[in-house]
Amino acid sequence: MNSSTLISQMSTDELVPLLDSDPTPFLLDVREPDEVADWQIRGVHNIPLNQLEARVAEVPLDEPIVVICAAGLRARQAAEILASHGVASAVLEGGMGSWTSTYDHVCGEFGGASVVQIRRRGKGCLSYVVGANTNCVVIDPSLNIAQYVDTAKQHGWVITHVLDTHLHADHISGARALAAETGAVLMLSPNDPFTFDFEPLSDGKSIDLAAGVQLTVSAVSVPGHTEGSTMYQLGNSAIFTGDTLFLESVGRPDLAEQAEPFAHHLYQSLHERVLTQSDETMVFPAHFGAGVEIHSDEFVSKRLGSLRSTLGALKLNENDFVAWAVANVKDRPPNYQRIVRINSGQELVTGESAEIEMGPNRCAIA
Repeated sequence: MNSSTLISQMSTDELVPLLDSDPTPFLLDVREPDEVADWQIRGVHNIPLNQLEARVAEVPLDEPIVVICAAGLRARQAAEILASHGVASAVLEGGMGSWTSTYDHVCGEFGGASVVQIRRRGKGCLSYVVGANTNCVVIDPSLNIAQYVDTAKQHGWVITHVLDTHLHADHISGARALAAETGAVLMLSPNDPFTFDFEPLSDGKSIDLAAGVQLTVSAVSVPGHTEGSTMYQLGNSAIFTGDTLFLESVGRPDLAEQAEPFAHHLYQSLHERVLTQSDETMVFPAHFGAGVEIHSDEFVSKRLGSLRSTLGALKLNENDFVAWAVANVKDRPPNYQRIVRINSGQELVTGESAEIEMGPNRCAIA
């Protein structure tokens, strides 16, 4: 058999539903171990390219195989090695570089509104389109604004407002571009150092989506991850917590080089503003980490009562929480200082800007 017939191509969009299949494909990542440890697709098996010939027996013959590397070149070479042993495989087109810009959506009803969660799989970014009747609001859009324009169009909505929960340090925000494209009102916290024009958020500000359906800024802002961190509430049904509260941890307080005072602010925000909500309230964060399982038909979300009982950090007193938070912040997001400059308006977005945000989000305390 011609070895080339044993090699196929697979897009990252095609991979997403397979990650929920039974059985799942055997994900063979042929990058170096340090690359894989830094950033990976959940469930990969790492055999570096230079070891594959000697370890080919570790690759199963009775499962579909997807070969992964940074951009596709090493994966193709690995697929050729496998083919020389009669093993078929699919090369992930664009590798991890494409995975970082792969999206899927989940939609559900909360508080009289439809919530569309847009998940950027490789980056762990979550953004939201919240709509009712003919209007919608977009929260924490990524740079690929077509995702939000298309979602609004599919539901028959007009984007009236674009919001960020805070000044992002892990990825480039699409908020300004989306507001400019659609004519929507751009609303941001004046407590983060944005240098461009926007409508400042004020505590208790409400955005009417339809009769009786409002998206409301937290009664008080939730500083800690950044000083302008803001929580949005959809009635009593859902809260969009940004980087204040995740499903697996809480937001890191150290990116402004003021870890201890920001950790105190974060504790107060959590206990005075977030944890005072009902246990039944659904928590929709802005990110998910490597330990969170993602399924194609399920929201990345949990009830607040569940997080209250399972996250140890939420049970600490203030002094212990601050000590834990300061001691456990690990590696920072790649290129975070430049990303902050772009998102604050100090540096322009260019065609190369997307490259600097590749890699994990690293916004939670480990």
